[in-house]
Amino acid sequence: MAALRALGARSLPVVARGGRFVYAQVISDVVGFLGLNEAAGPVLAPAALAGRASAVLATAARLVRQFPDAVLGNTLPNRPRSWRVLAHHVFQIPIAFLEMEETGRRLEYETLVAPPPDDMATSASIAAFGEAVRARFERWWAGAAEADFGQAVETYFGRTSRHEMLERTVWHSAQHVRQLAALLQSIGIAPDRPLGAAELRDLPLTDRIWDEG
Repeated sequence: MAALRALGARSLPVVARGGRFVYAQVISDVVGFLGLNEAAGPVLAPAALAGRASAVLATAARLVRQFPDAVLGNTLPNRPRSWRVLAHHVFQIPIAFLEMEETGRRLEYETLVAPPPDDMATSASIAAFGEAVRARFERWWAGAAEADFGQAVETYFGRTSRHEMLERTVWHSAQHVRQLAALLQSIGIAPDRPLGAAELRDLPLTDRIWDEG
């Protein structure tokens, strides 16, 4: 953490070299920073990503409803985050994206990681929140489908395109939905239609579901 502060970095992941750093939030930024001769950028078109986002959020709400309320206070492997906070975070990710899109303001880290309110303490309430987020996302897409997603947007980790930010929103939520399914399995509950190969294809995700401790 001291090294991160010395660099001026506020969050992870970061790639640093020679006293300089880049937030490793967008693959093309890392490729450019390291001077790699690699193609980078979203594989899926915005319309395909929007469809994936809807499927990911629907799956998340369905899985969240399966959690007994009694386990929501459990802590994740290798990270000081409760299961309740993780379940809410899945839906807070698109909230941060939508607020950037709807207001034209910079995407802020604080919005991305905002915790659930105190009264959102049950699986049912978190799932209902998620369903409302999905409906809001679909309303946004209905008006944005013909927009220019090559336009640049400002975020806490730098400047990127709307297309890159949409892709990041989808794969970030999808990764956490994979974790929700793993948590259900860990307590002996079979996940109800978790994300499969079709929903994850062409998203920049690794095979690992959890951060290494």
